[in-house]
Amino acid sequence: MKILFIGESWTIHMIHAKGFDSFTSTKYEEGATYLLDCLRKGGVDVDYMPAHEVQVRFPRDLSQLEKYDAIVISDIGSNTFLLQNATFYDLESFPNALSLIREFVANGGGLLMIGGYLSFSGIEGKANYNNTELAEVLPVVIKDQDDRVEKPQGVRPHNTGVKHQIIENIDEWPSFLGYNQFQEKPDAEVLVNVDDDPFLVVGQYKKGKTACFASDCSPHWGPQGFLDWEHYQELWVNIMKYIGNDR
Repeated sequence: MKILFIGESWTIHMIHAKGFDSFTSTKYEEGATYLLDCLRKGGVDVDYMPAHEVQVRFPRDLSQLEKYDAIVISDIGSNTFLLQNATFYDLESFPNALSLIREFVANGGGLLMIGGYLSFSGIEGKANYNNTELAEVLPVVIKDQDDRVEKPQGVRPHNTGVKHQIIENIDEWPSFLGYNQFQEKPDAEVLVNVDDDPFLVVGQYKKGKTACFASDCSPHWGPQGFLDWEHYQELWVNIMKYIGNDR
């Protein structure tokens, strides 16, 4: 199967102050490298689109998306999809990328949103997916405010007892340092909870399958213990196979 993985990249600008003098530096980072390697080793063909490329590379029509079995959105806010360069800088009408994703799923494609500071509602509500087309598509109700739950002491998810192919071999979960808080829709299935909140939810949108994972796929909410977890690769490969198997 073939997926399009979007997001999990950022640029950091730093000011180094040393007494009277200071200078600046900039570095670029990608957070999903280990996950993408695990998926590829698990037989999943991955095209990766970092966050800064969406405004110039995201497909302009549905036919370009239909070569994929599923789309993954991770830690990238809705503005990046909605404010394409042609619209924001050149004032041109441009296809709505989130509408294209909704149509892709309606026609049988899979969609996974992974948590983070710019997923779901996100920090200060800036991800803002609750006011977009994807609020209709995803199997959860997204809050209309900052939805982060910070757990610096660590918190362990637990299975709900629902039997499902994604978690059939998973009994114990590692600790996480936080997650996005949402509620499942009435027709969705909660496979995993964290405290009293949904953690892993699956659902259906017309012909397509959807899933939401409430925490990070990598640091910082997903600490090193999560990446070292024996079921890490299995979990993500299982999710991809589930949401993408109808294509």
